Amino acid sequence: MSTNSIELKIENNIAFIALNRPDVFNSFNREMALLLQNVLDQCQTDANVRAIVLTGNGKAFCAGQDLKEVTSPELNPGFRKILEEHYNPIIQRIRTIEKPIVAAVNGVAAGAGANIALACDIVVATENASFIQAFSKIGLVPDSAGTFFLPRLIGFQKASALMLLGDKVTATEAAQMGMIFKVFTEENFKEEVNKLATTLAQMPTKALGLTKRLLNQSMNNNLDQQLAMESDLQIEASSSNDYNEGVTAFVEKRKPEFKGN
Repeated sequence: MSTNSIELKIENNIAFIALNRPDVFNSFNREMALLLQNVLDQCQTDANVRAIVLTGNGKAFCAGQDLKEVTSPELNPGFRKILEEHYNPIIQRIRTIEKPIVAAVNGVAAGAGANIALACDIVVATENASFIQAFSKIGLVPDSAGTFFLPRLIGFQKASALMLLGDKVTATEAAQMGMIFKVFTEENFKEEVNKLATTLAQMPTKALGLTKRLLNQSMNNNLDQQLAMESDLQIEASSSNDYNEGVTAFVEKRKPEFKGN
């Protein structure tokens, strides 16, 4: 599937989603935001999709909001509509789709682009990528759940400084502070992303989805609530075909063939 602003390719149970407005560093306009939601919905319901990769075409991952749209009297949807109809639904989909989502950050990730990446399950980046909480530079506050995820990833003090100052963080610095998982060289980036996504797609993705649900709830649960939820979801996981296959393969000393159910 290809559209003007989103590309979707499904191969080997992996959905590769590419933001495709490279001439404006993949900044979001209304069309791209709504198309991304539709594509994520498609990935959620497609049983053939067992892992998702989100990346950008061209030199950037995503520069955030297209400021030409918000400064145009004809095109500007207004910030309430942008947040409630564009970014908030994207973040909600990323967190509620019970399939692993990898953000493959191939260049600059700024503003909403940075925070969409950080909402994904695993974030990897090229050595030339960077992350910028650019909002304060133009008199805005962080959105797209940045104020929720970033303090939890790197701690309150460092998140506060990066949001107030709007400093650029290199991919290497981001990995060192726990903001992202790994950094790869430019030459090996696509290969390493494919390898990571293939590994995820071949794993017991039913259990991965339940793990994602537990991690989401751990943001709000107390210890007793989290223990109870772990018990419930462990029972659900242990009744899956993947669990039976995993245990059988272990006993038979062979590689398991998981189906994601």
